[in-house]
Amino acid sequence: MRELSFKGVHTALITPFTRKDNLDEERLEQIIEAQIQSGVDGLVPCGTTGESPTLSHDEHDRTIALTVKYANGRVPVIAGTGSNATSEAIRLSRHAQQAGVDAVLLVNPYYNKPTQKGLYLHFKAIAESVDIPCILYNIKGRTGVNIETETVKALSDACSNIVGVKEASGSLEQMRAVIEATHGKFHVLSGDDNLSLPLIESGGDGVISVGSNICPAYITKMIHLALEGKFEAARAMEAKLAGFFKACFLETNPIPIKTAMARYGWCEESFRLPMCSFENEGNRARLYAELDALEEIGAITRR
Repeated sequence: MRELSFKGVHTALITPFTRKDNLDEERLEQIIEAQIQSGVDGLVPCGTTGESPTLSHDEHDRTIALTVKYANGRVPVIAGTGSNATSEAIRLSRHAQQAGVDAVLLVNPYYNKPTQKGLYLHFKAIAESVDIPCILYNIKGRTGVNIETETVKALSDACSNIVGVKEASGSLEQMRAVIEATHGKFHVLSGDDNLSLPLIESGGDGVISVGSNICPAYITKMIHLALEGKFEAARAMEAKLAGFFKACFLETNPIPIKTAMARYGWCEESFRLPMCSFENEGNRARLYAELDALEEIGAITRR
């Protein structure tokens, strides 16, 4: 198993669709190239931001394979392959390994609400089915269940290829507990852009970012400053992003970030039902105002 650091900024990629609701492979390639040229540390296709629940299995597999192809080994690809059915997550993860990804991202099983024992057995079975690093994805708000710190620790002890967690619990206290319990030998990445700096200051490794879809160079610079211990400079940059980070969740992710990407020509404003365009046009106006402010400081990456 290849050693990877997983430090820095890993962009949770949107999945661009054409107006006819097909995967837009040309735009996907353009987005990936811009991300890499902007200096991001990794790419995460088929996560929450990539509308993975609405992708067909064929689309899911192809999006991952295309991301590997377009990245061409220049940055790590961490593919979202989680599912609420263990057997399906195993199939997706094995395919991703065959496609050449560097790691897989495994979301909590949603809707089932398994016990901690069930979570342990689920993730262990997936990890044992592949030979590449596995990163847990803890997001109770979308899945209805939290991976407790004791379970994370047990998984890291039992499976050498379970090497980290994307923490989107919103709890900095829980993130710190994971870092302490795993003695710094486990990668802890923020799933919330606004908690990235406090997490790094606590010993974390970076972020799987929504905002870096549209601000990859700016956010990467900010996170790298923090990783270098230059927190005053990093916080000064973060202060200019605070309103944008809030705007990214004015409505359900990825509605705002995909709308932002469409504004600058990176994709069509096309979603898969039940995801849809902004319900509240006032929220669109608020998002655009934040984007205008980012334009003024040169943070937006234009097509």
